[in-house]
Amino acid sequence: MNKWDGKKSVFPTAAEDAEFARKCAGVDSPSYRLAYTDEEFLLRDELRSFRLQLEWLKPDIILAENEIESTVVIFGGGRFPASEEAHKNLDGASERLASDAASEALQQKKTAAENVVGNSRFYDEARLLSRKITQVSLQTDGRDYVIVTGGGPGIMEAANRGASDVGGKSIGLNIVLPFEQKPNAYITPELCFQFHYFAIRKMHFLKRAKGLVAFPGGFGTLDELFETLTLIQTKKINSVPVILVGKEYWNNLINFEFLVEQGAIEPEDLDIFQFVDTADAAYDILMHYWDIPE
Repeated sequence: MNKWDGKKSVFPTAAEDAEFARKCAGVDSPSYRLAYTDEEFLLRDELRSFRLQLEWLKPDIILAENEIESTVVIFGGGRFPASEEAHKNLDGASERLASDAASEALQQKKTAAENVVGNSRFYDEARLLSRKITQVSLQTDGRDYVIVTGGGPGIMEAANRGASDVGGKSIGLNIVLPFEQKPNAYITPELCFQFHYFAIRKMHFLKRAKGLVAFPGGFGTLDELFETLTLIQTKKINSVPVILVGKEYWNNLINFEFLVEQGAIEPEDLDIFQFVDTADAAYDILMHYWDIPE
């Protein structure tokens, strides 16, 4: 008999028992399965609270094991690709319209494709900003200021790509969706996560955040941005720099001053965020806030 050295528990691990149970013949009934290996059981409605806990714990444990202490969140539209792809999509829209010039729907799609070409500049800006922030992160051995995105295409891809450009790691928090759910190729593989619950995913965006940069986007970007603004406004989280890149886009999208005029928010609530037009301007704000010499 081997002498117990005090380091290993006298009890078998869950993994060891799961393997032993797999090899042993037993009752041919779902009730006999080990509860924690029974996927059908774990997916029951009654187990939702446990699934919520698991979805919180898994990324939390893995990020801690990778010694990641702080992050910088970059939000932005998944439908704003790099310039080359945007021009290719515009060519396709133009060809389809040429075959049916009277179609209002095709004309609308061509107009949208033209605007996406213009907005593709934000892909380059997001990539540049991520590259610059990651260079700062590398000075901390990748523990601080690690880029985190929603893990999808477009602006999210650009941010993960910028980190990859300089040999840094970055995080992707994907969500299961009928579309757009495939993680982009630039996320650090061991830091690529997938969520079922939007709420838990949002908590992971903000738990370690030392800054949030929102590039132009759609409903998802707005949802994530306003969640953060609300939490800062109501002091449910500590204030962090919130930067909106693309002042014209944001001012056309949301009349923030109107909210003040209507008494819906206080004038000082507009100080929660700042507008910039370039990656360099966003980077300067972050460096000043973090008190890092340039």
